[in-house]
Amino acid sequence: MKSIHRKEYKELLAALSRARKDAGMTQAELAKKLKKPQSYISKIENGERRLDVVELMEIAKVVGFDYRKIL
Repeated sequence: MKSIHRKEYKELLAALSRARKDAGMTQAELAKKLKKPQSYISKIENGERRLDVVELMEIAKVVGFDYRKIL
């Protein structure tokens, strides 16, 4: 099974989305900070686009998310 279909991956995406919202950011605001289109964030959060480790670290830094806590 690919990682994008695993329960843990879905939990990671949900945690990132919550962290973004807790930081008071819209998808568009986060995307702007990352110099990406809003659709980039939407596709990640919806599981349509696979998130790699470097992208995870970049997003986590901007929204103040400690991804190590869920490992």
